[in-house]
Amino acid sequence: MIGLISATAAGAAARDRLAAAWPERTRVYDGPVGEAVRAAFAECEQLVCFLATGAVVRLLAPLLGDKAADPGVVCVDEGGRFAVSLLGGHGGGANELAREVGASLGAEPVVTTATDAVGLPGLDTLGLPYEGSVAAVSRALLDGEPVALRAEVAWPLPPLPVTAEGSYTVRLTDRAITAGEREVLLRPPTLVVGVGASKGAPAAEVLGLIEGTLAGAGLSPASVAELATVDAKAQEPGIVAAAERLGVPLVTYSAEELAGVEVPNPSDAPLTAVGTPSVAEAAALRGGGALVVPKRKSERADGRPAMATCAVVRRPGRGRLAVVGLGPGARDLLTPRATAELRRASVLVGLDQYVDQIRDLLRPGTRVLESGLGAEEERARTAVAEARKGHAVALIGSGDAGVYAMASPALAEACDDIDVVGVPGVTAALAAGAILGAPLGHDHVSISLSDLHTPWEVIERRVRAAAEADLVVTFYNPRSRGRDWQLPKALAILAGHREPATPVGVVRNASRPDESSRVTTLGGLDPAIVDMMTVVTVGNTATREIAGRMVTPRGYRWQETSSTNGSAAGREAAR
Repeated sequence: MIGLISATAAGAAARDRLAAAWPERTRVYDGPVGEAVRAAFAECEQLVCFLATGAVVRLLAPLLGDKAADPGVVCVDEGGRFAVSLLGGHGGGANELAREVGASLGAEPVVTTATDAVGLPGLDTLGLPYEGSVAAVSRALLDGEPVALRAEVAWPLPPLPVTAEGSYTVRLTDRAITAGEREVLLRPPTLVVGVGASKGAPAAEVLGLIEGTLAGAGLSPASVAELATVDAKAQEPGIVAAAERLGVPLVTYSAEELAGVEVPNPSDAPLTAVGTPSVAEAAALRGGGALVVPKRKSERADGRPAMATCAVVRRPGRGRLAVVGLGPGARDLLTPRATAELRRASVLVGLDQYVDQIRDLLRPGTRVLESGLGAEEERARTAVAEARKGHAVALIGSGDAGVYAMASPALAEACDDIDVVGVPGVTAALAAGAILGAPLGHDHVSISLSDLHTPWEVIERRVRAAAEADLVVTFYNPRSRGRDWQLPKALAILAGHREPATPVGVVRNASRPDESSRVTTLGGLDPAIVDMMTVVTVGNTATREIAGRMVTPRGYRWQETSSTNGSAAGREAAR
């Protein structure tokens, strides 16, 4: 929960705007400011104070405890101009909160944390448990001192200015070791613990077995990704409680799935009880990986039979491929999720002109693999290959990466040996539609007129089907120097089903500085004004031009309405 505190009417106005924008995330603290800050500090994970920074500092000073436990605090001036990350920039999430507050209120986020200021990822912001001298190693990175990366297990990380050797160390490990004086340990979630238990097995026995097994193998509990067991034990209280205490999910598999897993230590007991010769080993191995601790049984002080078993598997680190849509070109149409993925990637793959659009967002040290037009399949193969090496990769495309862009060839190359994340973007059709008015207000279709990869016969059949179905049509790749006849042919097909006065929107370089647009008609469109940077949107039989804008009504009540009184019909439909 985010506590909101203000002292003046101006501050309260900005406070209330944020509260209205985030009703589920925020709580307003009224009353005397000092009491409000103390209450929110004790009860909330984060605070936003609409007060002067000096006043907030004085109010917070007596409350401060440990940087790992104190809430993150953002201070917003009463004019709503700046959102200052004041306390708990990393640990309390105040840096990110300042950016969110800024985006919501139109304020400039102010982040002074050293790593953020120079574009380096904070070692405590990588999403991994960490131990050791974060401040000392971060300072060394900032000062340009040699910091060595010791990756005992593979895991995709954002770019870090690390070297092969150095007096400071970042160690990526799941071993139970103590960090050195100049060392940070990062704990990737590489371990899966398979668990079996008799009915009524005490939570203390299950948890004690797991912790003892990990300790005996020299493995860190912080690297446990999940507990795994058979479906029949999904509600077993001891297993459920152990997962909760370790803070990891409990994953279950059917007996049939586990029976198909080859294990070194099968047993008749679980086969009789739940239908599989192995629970602990099979559940741990079901997702792949290497068995590092074979099945172990719990030991009871009273000498009675063990009620729990466990086994530990180390899963290999998986590379990560984010397929990112950059939108139509304008920076403010690039989504926050896309920006986060660009900053997370250690390798960026993309068309050179798209790389230039977002180069300033990349962290220092990001490896950029760019190429020119016509190399889509090569870029897709390169991105997947880099992810298979264990890297965090971003493959970029314009608009939405899944619409005539890089997601399709990349996913055709990718197998289940890497993690793939799709990041949606604003498409060219949507950007053009917003500029034109509301041409996509009813059923619509997008069709690419490029026959480089699709036979023209197929394209023509699709255009004809759209024409017969009375769909609004957005044409991508409508015309180039080497392809100048496809657009006239497609328009002719549509003209067989629509009147010459049907509105047509032409948008070039949507959302970019040299954007241009016009609304014309199906009979009046000159294909010569169209090129590959243009999107052409052809209305259906209900689409009208109203006040210079294309509008397709949600219903077909305008079907019988003449264009002369279309404005009145538009007003009626809007009610």
